[in-house]
Amino acid sequence: MILKSTSFENGGTIPRKYGYKNENFSPPLIISQVPAETKSLVLIMDDPDAIKAVGKVWTHWVLWNIPPNIQQIAENSIPINSIEGKTDFDEIGYGGPAPPDKEHLYIFKLYALDIDLNLDQNSTKADVEESMKNHIISEAKLEGKYAP
Repeated sequence: MILKSTSFENGGTIPRKYGYKNENFSPPLIISQVPAETKSLVLIMDDPDAIKAVGKVWTHWVLWNIPPNIQQIAENSIPINSIEGKTDFDEIGYGGPAPPDKEHLYIFKLYALDIDLNLDQNSTKADVEESMKNHIISEAKLEGKYAP
């Protein structure tokens, strides 16, 4: 499975407009080579560099029950029937990069699952990760950097 963006290269710089304090648009994502047996996809975006600044990995986006036949997630949108969960901003939906100190690495993780998740919109990354245990078929990731 492959996860890419048309707005930045893997390991490259995430454009300013996707930042939390700017336009806070979610970036466009391209999904390919999803295994045939996939029932749903999960996308988690987080900031592992936040551990030094705030003491934990900061969750920026949690999106689940993405249809497995989806080939792209358009900028600032989510696929039909997908559900967005709660971020560490205590908000539902995308919360863009917002490093408090220096450049941070942001990781978009895509998971192919053999089930749909039965979770409500107030669910968190921890809830999603617990629900998808033993159901992950494949994983892909996309990394980008963002500085204040």
